[in-house]
Amino acid sequence: MSFNILVVDDSNSMRAVIKKVIFLSGFKVDRCFEAGNGREALAVLANDWVDVIISDINMPEVNGLELLNKLRQDILYKEIPVVIVTTEGSNERMEEVFNLGAKGFIKKPFFPEELRRVLCQVIGVGDDGGYEDRRNADRGDF
Repeated sequence: MSFNILVVDDSNSMRAVIKKVIFLSGFKVDRCFEAGNGREALAVLANDWVDVIISDINMPEVNGLELLNKLRQDILYKEIPVVIVTTEGSNERMEEVFNLGAKGFIKKPFFPEELRRVLCQVIGVGDDGGYEDRRNADRGDF
């Protein structure tokens, strides 16, 4: 199974780096959308479904925190997992983004393995990109 990802960052070069890292990590991607800020991200979501959003915090117009707030207020978007990727790594900032509903936090710079691990974790897939079978074999099929 492959996934649709939305990368939100005001830096073209950082979006390119994140996309390249995702592909190099072996994470299975169907489509990878891009947005330069939260406003553009919401426009992408109006036309295309994504399985996970990777967003920076500091961006013009609608920043990453404002984007988290807007997503959590919309019934269609509130369950999309958001991973924050930022240079801001203080405990206070991490607590703030998790309180706003982020499912993952990665501090820049990062390694491809770290991004893959967090993506698999927030989407709920195993290392091979497939959904893990969490049934108890002793209890039957249900």
